[in-house]
Amino acid sequence: MSKVIIETLREEAEKKGLNLSEKEIRAFDVYAAELKRWNSKVNLTAITKDIEIAIKHFVDSLALASYISPEDKVLDIGSGAGLPVIPLKIIKPETIMVSVDAVAKKIHFQRHIIRTLKLDNIEALHTRVEDIHKSYSNFFTVITSRAFTRLDRFVSLAAPLLAEGGVFIAMKGEQADVEITESSELLNFLGFKIINNHRYSLPQNMGERSITILKHREAA
Repeated sequence: MSKVIIETLREEAEKKGLNLSEKEIRAFDVYAAELKRWNSKVNLTAITKDIEIAIKHFVDSLALASYISPEDKVLDIGSGAGLPVIPLKIIKPETIMVSVDAVAKKIHFQRHIIRTLKLDNIEALHTRVEDIHKSYSNFFTVITSRAFTRLDRFVSLAAPLLAEGGVFIAMKGEQADVEITESSELLNFLGFKIINNHRYSLPQNMGERSITILKHREAA
């Protein structure tokens, strides 16, 4: 067990109003251990120190928790090693979630974690987002991405998958405002508008982040 990960995660989750159970804490610890073990053989992430895994991966992912309800159907695009989808699934087991990534080894790892932690109502798909348009047309109430691609391209690729009244949630870094400005014309053409842009700082000076939420103009 990693004392650093457990203590950091518990403390920072409490600051967000999340009281993680011991079962959830153990799940995060197993997730971190398996991430490091797999990463020694296949490249999944450049973040390998316990404190950085706790903050840059887990705590950052949990910033989305308050935006997701048990009734939602969540799609995470370009999820890599399962972020933010698996941390969210650990604390929201009842919510239906689907993860998509085009890199096979990353989906193999996600499936391993899903089996190891016995997570239900979650599917990890090795595919491109364009290839699930027919299967999941207008299905998801929340579509998220964490540094997947430009904001306008993210919305353009995923728009056919969004349910009526659903939202896009893009997790971005320090350049979020620049990207919003550069994407505004295409977003307007696509019929979407930004309804919230929440900026926050990661603990221990580990970076500035932004959560940008978009809705179709008619539903906003």
